Amino acid sequence: MRIRKSAAVAATAAILVVGCGGPPEGTKSFQNLSRRHVEHPVRYEQNPPVGGKHAPFWQDCGFYSNPIRNENAVHSMEHGAVWITYRPGLPEEQVDKLRQMARRQTHILVSPYSDQPSPVVASAWGKQLRLDSAADSRLRQFVSAFQRGSQAPEPDAPCTGGRSVTTSEP
Repeated sequence: MRIRKSAAVAATAAILVVGCGGPPEGTKSFQNLSRRHVEHPVRYEQNPPVGGKHAPFWQDCGFYSNPIRNENAVHSMEHGAVWITYRPGLPEEQVDKLRQMARRQTHILVSPYSDQPSPVVASAWGKQLRLDSAADSRLRQFVSAFQRGSQAPEPDAPCTGGRSVTTSEP
């Protein structure tokens, strides 16, 4: 009886760990990302990028209503930030949901990104999830799994005190 009870407790704990802390379904992983600092624009393989060469200064985390430079955002992801991008024209109630998420967490960047494959994309160093809506529950699961996560090369580095650079792109 005691063995069955221990097995049941262990199985329940495993389900909770997998269900609450793991990456959400649909998350893609990318390997061998450069951490080199560069002063020039970078052409990234992923859109939006998930890591690689980047600017020497990180982007201050928070909400931006204008696009931000990829190279600064990638540096923030190196520091454990999750970069949530959305297509311009996303319904305002969804943009507000993202704005609130950025205000409540220390290592989240939110910005529009005009040339992305889905309405909302969550990116962390080496990880990416495409979503149809900011209301998709997998967004919070992604943030929980990867914000300041072990996949980031410098998960305890700051996400403030860098730069607040926006671009003039729509």
